[in-house]
Amino acid sequence: MAIKASDVQVLRERTNVGMLDCKKALEEANGDIEKAIVILREKGIAKSLKRADKEAKEGQIFAYIHNGNKLGVLLEVNCETDFVARTEDFSNLVKEFAMQIAATAPICINKEELPKEKLEEESEIARKQLEAEGKPKNIIEKIIPGKLEKYYSEVCLLEQVSIKDGSKKMKDILNEYRMKTGENLVIRRFVRYKLGEK
Repeated sequence: MAIKASDVQVLRERTNVGMLDCKKALEEANGDIEKAIVILREKGIAKSLKRADKEAKEGQIFAYIHNGNKLGVLLEVNCETDFVARTEDFSNLVKEFAMQIAATAPICINKEELPKEKLEEESEIARKQLEAEGKPKNIIEKIIPGKLEKYYSEVCLLEQVSIKDGSKKMKDILNEYRMKTGENLVIRRFVRYKLGEK
């Protein structure tokens, strides 16, 4: 069944969950908002993301240097309490994110950080490629959102597929850990250094 954008917005406001996850939950619940809320809670998404308003001021700054000392990552991950920040699980999570950054070279943490101009530029590149392939205009406009999703999965850390577990995105791993600890966790910032690059 077709899911109304207004229903997706209502579900988002009630759960503080991303639009795509809300749409999927509504599809699974055949458009029933209450059932969709249950689905999101069962998946642990709604409960974990509701903590997003809690301040995350503790955490770790982690330095990862790849073998050969030619590639390094400096990463800050925050949580709510010093207790969680000092656990081995938290350290492993931070290291996993640092290794992901080293391997995939994302340019930002999430798609909200991408400048509007950059998205317009990527859309225009995709449009010209599709025009060159002889695709009709109405089809091109339907293909472009998929092209942008692929772009997000390449350049946005949380949208990337994990190099450690190819069945999950990095945002899924973060949300699982939020559920496990009951704390708000935030990938605050990172810098990736590669020898010889500016």
